Amino acid sequence: MNLSVFALLAVFLLITIRTIGNVRLQIWHIMGAGALFVLVTREIEIPIALAAVDLDVMIFLFCTFVIGHALEESGYLAHLSYAFFKRAQTVDSLLVMVLAGSAGASALLMNDTLAIVGTPVMLLLARNHSMSPKLLLYALMFSVTIGSVTSPIGNPQNLLIAINGNVPNPFITFLAWLFIPTLFNLFFLYLFLKKLYPGDFHKMALKHSQEPIRDHNLAMLSKLSLQVMLVLIAVKILAGIFQIDAQLRLTHIAAAAALPILIASPARFRIVKRIDWPTLAFFAAMFVLMESVWNSGFFQELLARIESPLTTYHAIIGVSVVLSQFISNVPLVALYQPLLTTSGVLVPGLMALAAGSTIAGNLTILGAASNVIVVQGAEKRGYKEISLAGFMKIGGPLTLANAVVYWGYLELIG
Repeated sequence: MNLSVFALLAVFLLITIRTIGNVRLQIWHIMGAGALFVLVTREIEIPIALAAVDLDVMIFLFCTFVIGHALEESGYLAHLSYAFFKRAQTVDSLLVMVLAGSAGASALLMNDTLAIVGTPVMLLLARNHSMSPKLLLYALMFSVTIGSVTSPIGNPQNLLIAINGNVPNPFITFLAWLFIPTLFNLFFLYLFLKKLYPGDFHKMALKHSQEPIRDHNLAMLSKLSLQVMLVLIAVKILAGIFQIDAQLRLTHIAAAAALPILIASPARFRIVKRIDWPTLAFFAAMFVLMESVWNSGFFQELLARIESPLTTYHAIIGVSVVLSQFISNVPLVALYQPLLTTSGVLVPGLMALAAGSTIAGNLTILGAASNVIVVQGAEKRGYKEISLAGFMKIGGPLTLANAVVYWGYLELIG
């Protein structure tokens, strides 16, 4: 086994354990150590490591963290949360609204965005209604992953498939092939959560309280930032529907949306200081480690040795779910997509790749960037009860159910 793969497996093991003696390791510490290991052992050269850090992703996350922190600090996020969730009268209806709202919004705002702004909202709801934060945080993580399947801008790998796969009218195509099975999978998620957390589903009516705006100037700028983001995303969607090459990347959208806060707010330096820097460090380290693993050729060679056909729906989904855990879903798509297109696989196969590489995020915490954002965001706010083993207790059977639903539906209509 080469050292890069060894480092990756060690990272998985340490994230599972998290505690050594009296020391509790943070996820970004572990990933940083993995990246440092492959640098020190010369598995990856420093120039290649620096080039591997995706600046688009880093800028997108930085700007979104700025918006999310401003929304939270100003009190405007709690205000929006009250406006949306006040109609929920029971825990059942609250969970349905969390699942539906998170899934629907992730298809438009990208799953990482929902993870950033949704984490403090889930913790607030849990505190206000005497519920387990774990239930709502799991609901957020799993629903943003499932919901993002249905859109070419729901996550980075879908965007890669839509562009490089020459998918015709991508917004309509993704909805046509993936919307119905996604609804089934959200329903399964609801059943899974009710089964695992029955104690949280009490019959008492929920009492909602509206929290005051703490900083009216910052709240106004946060609202403007949110409006800019929604308008630009609408422009991007319309450009896709009418096949206009607008060259409007998600990075551009996030940067434009963050500008009102970064330019006009007196609190801008405090906000930048307090954003989730450990998560940004995690992603920088992850890019370095995954690039080292990718360059080792280990998984490419493993994929080449598989003798069974890799272009059937079940093979595409199965391979995507498994390999995404080791080389991340975007590199997996970059590896798998040319194999499908050169084999003459049409749109249904690409939709299977989108579904498989996305629901891979439901298997482990490292399977989706949005999971890491939620876990570290919760830990930053004092909640440290989500473990890799606990996540997989739900994520394992849920991912299997997700895979079967997408495979069965694609077989049925493909």
